[in-house]
Amino acid sequence: MNISPISITPLALEEVRKIMANKGIPVGYSLRVGVRGGGCGASFMLGFDTEKAFDQIYTYEDILVLIDKRQLMYVLGILIDYEQTAEGIGFTFAKQ
Repeated sequence: MNISPISITPLALEEVRKIMANKGIPVGYSLRVGVRGGGCGASFMLGFDTEKAFDQIYTYEDILVLIDKRQLMYVLGILIDYEQTAEGIGFTFAKQ
């Protein structure tokens, strides 16, 4: 069992479940956490994908999470949450 480099709040997990159930995510797909871009323009990303050769797999309750081993150092210590505020709704990423 791998110790996860990230944390996901119960609210974020519930929203991922809703998306998987209601948005037609194919069976066999898992939640992918990673970074997009590089340098000062890098940003965190969430998506749904199938396992690739360099992936590390983690389990959060009933959700499988894929993280590319080459991106582990960039996501280490990230807390993924889901917020509904006056500014909008969506997933948030914060360093712990």
